[in-house]
Amino acid sequence: MDAVTIKTPEEIEKMRELGRLVAEALDYIGQFVKPGVTTNEIDKLVYDYHVNVQGGFPAPLNYGNPPYPKSCCTSVNHVICHGIPDDKPLKEGDILNIDLTIKKDGFHGDSSRMFAVGEIKPVAQRLIDVTHESMMAGIEAVKPGATLGDIGYACQQIAENAGYSVVQEFCGHGIGRKFHEAPQVLHYGRKGQGLVLEPGMIFTIEPMINQGKRHLRILPDGWTVVTKDRMLSAQWEHEVLVTDTGYEILTVSPMTGRP
Repeated sequence: MDAVTIKTPEEIEKMRELGRLVAEALDYIGQFVKPGVTTNEIDKLVYDYHVNVQGGFPAPLNYGNPPYPKSCCTSVNHVICHGIPDDKPLKEGDILNIDLTIKKDGFHGDSSRMFAVGEIKPVAQRLIDVTHESMMAGIEAVKPGATLGDIGYACQQIAENAGYSVVQEFCGHGIGRKFHEAPQVLHYGRKGQGLVLEPGMIFTIEPMINQGKRHLRILPDGWTVVTKDRMLSAQWEHEVLVTDTGYEILTVSPMTGRP
């Protein structure tokens, strides 16, 4: 990976705009998550919203190798990440992560949220809540002079103290003109280790937390990642700017004002 880019004030302004756009898209799409809806229907809505309403483009579409075939990732129940939208209807009690990335004017905005499909079990809600808490603990560790290890340690403590495990093969990432830039942001680690944070860095914090063991497998499609023990997995993702005094979350929901 290349060196970590420190964003200029102009680039930070663009990244604020892109962060707002992706958060607005998640606000918009949330209303369609209900039993009977297919993830393909959600995917079409995402494409239409990014392109026709927001004037951007879904960055996941045709990204990577093999080229990712859809406009967003929809990870249901035991799918950890990169679930490919399909024609299977969502059912009551499912949990769903929707991961969106919009590209516009040469910049990217990337965020994901968990959604409950109808009424879900308390054990599923607890996993969702603890995963959000894990992400927020990681975000709260961000400030100039802190390290990437501080972020990973904070995420890991919350998850493991709740009896869950942290996926280690996938991580957060720098973002800006590229979808994925340096640094890699692990969601486990040791305090004081790794890259020292500086104002102007922008990266995602996106812990993937499993109800059971951390082990995973990747399906033959080359993208879909599932828990090996088929137990539930949850993920939240925000984009964070290192400021002079701490952090700024660039992907807060405009609808609720909450991260």
